[in-house]
Amino acid sequence: AITREAVDRWVRTDNYGAWRRKQKPAGGRGYVPDLDFDAGFDEAGFDRGGRGWRALRYVPFPGTFWPTNGSTSDVFIRLPLAFRSDARGRLSREVYKANLAVVEASLKLPAMIARHTAKGAAMPDFPMEAIDERAVGADLDGDGKLAVASRLYRLPERYFGAAATLPVAPRLYPPGTEFFHTVRYLDPAAPGFMARRMKEVRYSRKFKMEGPSRLAFLAEEEVDARARGVVRVTPGEPGVGYANERGWLYLGWTEDARGRLRPQTHEEQRYCLGCHGGIGVTRDNSFAFPRKLPGPAGWRAQSLAGMADYPSLGQTRGHVRTYFERVGGGDEFRANREIATRFFVDGRLRTALVDEAAPGGTRDLAWLLLPGPERAYDLNRAYMLVVREQSFVRGREAVVEPPANTHERLSNRETENGAAGRVYLDGTLLLDFGTGEQARNARSGVPSTEVTR
Repeated sequence: AITREAVDRWVRTDNYGAWRRKQKPAGGRGYVPDLDFDAGFDEAGFDRGGRGWRALRYVPFPGTFWPTNGSTSDVFIRLPLAFRSDARGRLSREVYKANLAVVEASLKLPAMIARHTAKGAAMPDFPMEAIDERAVGADLDGDGKLAVASRLYRLPERYFGAAATLPVAPRLYPPGTEFFHTVRYLDPAAPGFMARRMKEVRYSRKFKMEGPSRLAFLAEEEVDARARGVVRVTPGEPGVGYANERGWLYLGWTEDARGRLRPQTHEEQRYCLGCHGGIGVTRDNSFAFPRKLPGPAGWRAQSLAGMADYPSLGQTRGHVRTYFERVGGGDEFRANREIATRFFVDGRLRTALVDEAAPGGTRDLAWLLLPGPERAYDLNRAYMLVVREQSFVRGREAVVEPPANTHERLSNRETENGAAGRVYLDGTLLLDFGTGEQARNARSGVPSTEVTR
């Protein structure tokens, strides 16, 4: 009963700008959103509002996070002021870019390489945006001179500029790292279907640095607690945030029944805590940044245009194709009829068609994972009803129709996936972006199929 016109009005209404300007610190200590989308971003992804935020282009995590399943989203990162300043305390974009490159390399490198590079050994060619080494005061590419570098030769022992006293910890963000994440509706008329209206605003900050040994201890302790049936409790409160034992604070806002952003409730906030820190595939509790496109193409507003179906690290087939094959559909319930119709025949994946989006192919992730306009409108309608009902405790995914592939009750003690050979232990967050021709989409960032079907 919700018309297209009503959907268009809803998703194209800004519910963030005026709300942000009216926010006050919750309890005098909560974070106040300071990312100004109206000010926009420059060609390198830096926010023009001067707050230190930087947009990043990343390959979305499979399944729920694909636009074909209901939402678009974008992510922004900010390092503390010392990482944005030179040795004399002056703001320096080149120093900031260099420190971001080090963080990116640290988070992306496989464990074995990270251990070696921490000792100063050379690592595989790591592409980065062009950085003036003279402003940084360091030979980033290892060519023996200070000029303009476009690759990182090795992980330094410490960060640059005013952050030079802080050591680089492989696979861990420096303390004070912040992420800003918006989840949005679908707008078929907007580039990448990125709607103006936000479903959620999410914020995280690393308030404490925990070393590898401490993190390993916490993981073992959690396994033991689960075996004893003990539920871990994360302290916090709505509007202020929830702090986990790994040193991260999480805070979120979602729509009220009238579409105005409000702090997430205690139970709603735990939805985010379950993934960030509750599953093992993340890198230092994060999803997006380790999947950032290499080099300058990864420093701009989020868009799937030009992205290929890159393989997961250690695999040869695209990660989307692998998901389709193993799940037998395009979402966790195998309820995405559009994906089933486009890419499956009698339950068998049309691999040749999906492979058109593989590196070097003629298609991209925008073609593969953006929904058609009709499905986009249906997904928006479904979520609008969740907002009206405020029924987030029963799930915040946009479900167009009741999914058939679910259990009404559970009677078996095991999933039976093991016996069926359906348990996979090769999962990883990292992607193999390749080199040369295979990385053409990642490097260019030029929209190749930014069109709707």
